[in-house]
Order: sequence, then C-alpha cells, then structure tokens
Amino acid sequence: MSEELMQQILSISFYGASLALILIGVYGVLTKKNLIKILLSLTIVDSGVNLLFVSLGYIMNGTAPIFSPAIMDGKIEVLKTAPMVDPVPQALVLTAIVIGLGVTAVGLALVIRLFRHHNTTNIDEIRNLKW
Repeated sequence: MSEELMQQILSISFYGASLALILIGVYGVLTKKNLIKILLSLTIVDSGVNLLFVSLGYIMNGTAPIFSPAIMDGKIEVLKTAPMVDPVPQALVLTAIVIGLGVTAVGLALVIRLFRHHNTTNIDEIRNLKW
C-alpha cells in the first residue's frame, strides 16, 4: 500500500471513530433520564470532538513542530525538513480537556446537590416536584 492511501484510511478511521463517539453521546443525552448518565454522555461528546480536532491536524510520519530533524536525500546533499504535525489543534484539545474536566466536575456537583434535595436523579421526577 502506498503511504498516501494508508494515511487516507487512517484519517477516515479517526473521523469515523470521532463521529461515532459524538453520535453515541448525543443519543445518550437525548434518551436518558438520569442526570449522571446525561453528564457522562456529554463527556463522551467532548471526547469525540477532541479526537476529531486531533485527527484534523495529524500528518502520517510527521514530527513534533519543536523537533524537526533534517533528512539527507540519498546521494544528493540537499537538506529537506520532515513534515510537521500542526500544533494548534493539539493546543486547543489540551485546553478543551482541562475545561471539559472542570465542566464535568461542576455538573457532578450540581447533580449531587439536586440528589440531596430531591432524593432522585431522574429528570421527570425532579420536574414534577415543586420547590
């Protein structure tokens, strides 16, 4: 197999996996009644989006942008730089992971507070109760 074909297959598999994670999370958000399951579904959506961003910036056999060694091209003594992976999606995903962790922690704290007040995590039962 050629390197281009291998990269296309790998990219499609990453895109497919990220789309599957996003769809599984959206399905969980729309169909579940338990607040903890909804919160976990939102975390799955977040993971799918992060995987999509990282896969968009991926280059097969690419090096880190900080370290890009020169490659000798056979007998011709021309120096070429190795292909580099795009660092912007990686930085965005690193930030998104930290923000997602914070949002999940705050959401879990709210769910615990609702559970202590209503003794349930079911959305339908909480809606029917009056404060």
